Amino acid sequence: MAEPLKNSFGPTVVDRIAQNLPVDRDAFVSDCLRGFEPLSLMDRARHVADVMHDHLDPDPATAVTQVARSLGTDRPHGMDGFFYNPHSFFIARYGLPAFEESMAAQYELTKLFTAEFCIRPFIVEYPQTMDTLRTWTGDPDEHVRRLVSEGTRPRLPWATRLPQFQRDPGPVLELLDRLKDDGSEYVRRSVANNLNDIAKDNPQVALDVAGRWYEGRERLVKHALRTLLKAGDPQALAILGYSTSSVSAHAELPHRIAIGSSLPLEVTLTGHGRVLADIVVHFVKANGSTSQKVFRGAELDVHGRATLRRTISFRQHSTRRHYPGEHRIEALINGRRQELGVIDVVAATTD
Repeated sequence: MAEPLKNSFGPTVVDRIAQNLPVDRDAFVSDCLRGFEPLSLMDRARHVADVMHDHLDPDPATAVTQVARSLGTDRPHGMDGFFYNPHSFFIARYGLPAFEESMAAQYELTKLFTAEFCIRPFIVEYPQTMDTLRTWTGDPDEHVRRLVSEGTRPRLPWATRLPQFQRDPGPVLELLDRLKDDGSEYVRRSVANNLNDIAKDNPQVALDVAGRWYEGRERLVKHALRTLLKAGDPQALAILGYSTSSVSAHAELPHRIAIGSSLPLEVTLTGHGRVLADIVVHFVKANGSTSQKVFRGAELDVHGRATLRRTISFRQHSTRRHYPGEHRIEALINGRRQELGVIDVVAATTD
């Protein structure tokens, strides 16, 4: 079993944070570790942020400046970046009264970790945040430019939504238009994710933008329309040149498969046209209900017959647990679901 993610943010990390702040190191660490062990990764970071508030200067502007001065200069790799998660929570929770200092701190923080979560309260509270973000679209640092597109996503995962942009995405689209041809794929991918968010609340707006942007930006637009493509939206399919003609799918499935093994799928597609073919598995959950997962398949030009191959793992992972029961499997062809069959997933046998 993989080690819990929260263990990557333990007492050693807390001590390193204390070393960089103008606080009594021993007292700070002691307060952080009180009730620390049972907390999840994110709750540990929130707890440390609250302790930072208790130990730093009571003036918000001064405290935020102290946090900003504690930041390093080199961007960490992988999970090491979560070292700065408490700093993000601190700015979001306690930095709102100090707009200028907090924006300056987030400008530096996003170069090292991310400020896409802590920027959102400022977007809600201060209209002038959008003016700052507009300036940042021309910043030389790609992480700062990405903050503009990622931080304004109406439905950013694991973050509070931005209902004003769900109602009217116009201010966001102005920023995205400045970034759609950014020299960094990292930034352009974020632009696509933002437009995909917009498509969930304002599909026609997203489709109109995608149609204008498509030429020369096929990859960005395809990623931006992925939700509408999975839903089989005719206009989204047409923008990307997918066929609306019928292509049928068929597969020979085993009757039974054991947890811990893999299912090699070979789906035969019959018909004519350009298709986006994915696989949908309805996994059985612990309570007996099901939860579907879409596995990306392939983009195929079908001229009579074509084959889609995909392997579905039923091995246990920390992010997905498998349970016995009947699992329904479908092909998703240009957003249209076609039943492939049902397999009985059984418990792994032990010798």
